[in-house]
Amino acid sequence: MPTTIRNIAGLAAVTLLIAGAGACNAKPPATAKAEWAPPAEDSIPNDSLGASIRRGLALLRMTPESLPQFATSNLRCTSCHQSDGLKATAAPLYGSYVRFPRYLSRTGAVVTIADRVNYCFTRSLAGNALPYESREMADILAYLAYISKGLAVGLKTPGSDGLVGLKDTLTGDATRGNALFTAKRCALCHGAEGAGQPGGIPALWGPKSYAIGASMARVERAASFISHNMPQDMPGTLTPQEAFDLAAFVNSHGRPDSPGKENDYPAGGVPKDVPYAVKGHTPAVPTPTLVPRANPKGATVPAPPSVRRGAQ
Repeated sequence: MPTTIRNIAGLAAVTLLIAGAGACNAKPPATAKAEWAPPAEDSIPNDSLGASIRRGLALLRMTPESLPQFATSNLRCTSCHQSDGLKATAAPLYGSYVRFPRYLSRTGAVVTIADRVNYCFTRSLAGNALPYESREMADILAYLAYISKGLAVGLKTPGSDGLVGLKDTLTGDATRGNALFTAKRCALCHGAEGAGQPGGIPALWGPKSYAIGASMARVERAASFISHNMPQDMPGTLTPQEAFDLAAFVNSHGRPDSPGKENDYPAGGVPKDVPYAVKGHTPAVPTPTLVPRANPKGATVPAPPSVRRGAQ
């Protein structure tokens, strides 16, 4: 039987675990040197690997158009990972390839980079998981590897935690956010009903937006993105409180469900702004109305076996 991408990534996880078994006094991961920069698009090689890298980049840019079976919302990868995943304040993708396999508390297990891609497809894009052995998965991973060129395994890079954080002591007010949505010209692009526009303006709520299990459905994560990237023509002009209020308003609306979300965070460590109930956590605000998924099985990523002692 041919070895799949997930098998290869799994072997890598085992290798890393064995290598680190005695590293009790290991130093924290180094941070990327300031002079490092991801390779430019025009330096992609003109060979078979280059063709795969270019196709992976095209899939990130035109996700719903290229993969309508798997990206069923109107979002594309670059809706969040702006500038082709190279913008430090917008969940950058550079360095992601060298940070996996890694433990994710939401999953409660060590996951591979291919698993992480599929969490984006099933949650952030509210779509369906790509087959691990597919050409599309290989091409996306080729691009992620390319923009991580020159980085050591495990190296931290600017924005490597996904989104530049804000103090989570603030509380968003959806009523204030409603007024700000018009006053700060959010509705000018995203529409008064938050439905976005064809050709690249993402829906902020409704059946074509991100799912309830996406990171962006957490108010603090959405506020971080809004604070640093919105409005597009005047990023950084909102106060932290305004960003939280806008995030609270946006995330108070209905959106696609995330099947199996009740099994998230099996080992605890649930962020306080997770907007749905899991073991040991009740959301601070009511969970918005959820739109059932057309393909619940395809909308889930089976969790790998947990690394917790005694777990199966």
